[in-house]
Amino acid sequence: MTTPTAPNGKGPSPQRPLSKAAGPYRRAQVDPLAGLRTPADPPWDVYLTGPVFLDIIFTGLDSAPVRGTESWARGMGSSPGGVANMATALARLGLKTSLAAAFGDDHYGEYCWDALEHGEGIDLSPSRTVPGWHSSVTVSMAYEGERTMVSHGHEPPPEEPAPDCPPRARAAVASLVPGTRAPWIAQAASKGARIFADVGWDDTGAWDLAGLADLEHCEAFLPNAQEAMRYTGTECPREAAHALTAYVPVAVVTLGAEGAYAVDGRTGETAVVPAIEVEALDPTGAGDVFVAGFVAGTLADWPLADRLAFAGLTAALSVQEFGGSLSAPGWAEIGAWWRQVQSHDRQDPEALRRYAFLADLVPEEATRAWPLRRAVPTIGFRRLA
Repeated sequence: MTTPTAPNGKGPSPQRPLSKAAGPYRRAQVDPLAGLRTPADPPWDVYLTGPVFLDIIFTGLDSAPVRGTESWARGMGSSPGGVANMATALARLGLKTSLAAAFGDDHYGEYCWDALEHGEGIDLSPSRTVPGWHSSVTVSMAYEGERTMVSHGHEPPPEEPAPDCPPRARAAVASLVPGTRAPWIAQAASKGARIFADVGWDDTGAWDLAGLADLEHCEAFLPNAQEAMRYTGTECPREAAHALTAYVPVAVVTLGAEGAYAVDGRTGETAVVPAIEVEALDPTGAGDVFVAGFVAGTLADWPLADRLAFAGLTAALSVQEFGGSLSAPGWAEIGAWWRQVQSHDRQDPEALRRYAFLADLVPEEATRAWPLRRAVPTIGFRRLA
């Protein structure tokens, strides 16, 4: 049994039993920061905060649901979603991850908490259960390489979920909101955390970089091409990336099927990496996985081109599986992909060159069993004791 403790003197959260729906995630023990760790390091590699959803994913749909009819899916799964997609992606890459989130006081919240804490090894000490508040839920229907989502939820109490004082970490990941400052970002930066940020679509239509005030605390900004061009008033994603370096040291612009482009404004270094061609089943969470890969490579002090290539690889692996956090790859998937690239009958000279840095990272045992099935992807089953 475990008893999560709420931060800020708010008292303990209700006791939660160990989940029987999700065993520990059996991943290869790869630590990308192994050669950099010292006793003086912060306790966490990455800190993040935000809303957690319960994601229910229907798969095996031949087409979009039609009004007035009933559609049957050939498969379904469930997993923690929302900010949990990013937290899971970071943890599966071997980073010590701490998450502050509000969890509903219901079975959905219990399932998400246990899946993250016990299934993925994510620190939830800054998180808490909100009495009487039910979990937000998203139903995702995946078909034809795309997805349609329906969500429902209630606003959590005003003080949730970010704690008053974030824990010390090497880095933090933030999602910027136009016209809004998040005090925790400045607090985390003041403690030495390197801030990595993305942004959602600006529903106001203003597209004003001055409205993204927390950019001043960020080391890297990772918008997609349309967001980058709108915010900078440019007509080319590469031009937009260069323009963004006036506001943030490193700008990374994702180009969808065309890959990604990055600029380090401090050194003038640039990198471009084409997308890896894969059969995309579900893009849910791919953006989060891309950011997680870039964070991992940055904290490991890899060259800009290697960071960008690794981020693109992890995102490509994720879209070959259904779901958000369920599809986030670990080192078993990365190792299996690298083994395929190296195989004699499928050698790709360009991929061998671009991803040569993986040779010293991927252990032999990480290349044997893939795809790796993680926690049982449904709430309904319970394992016998």
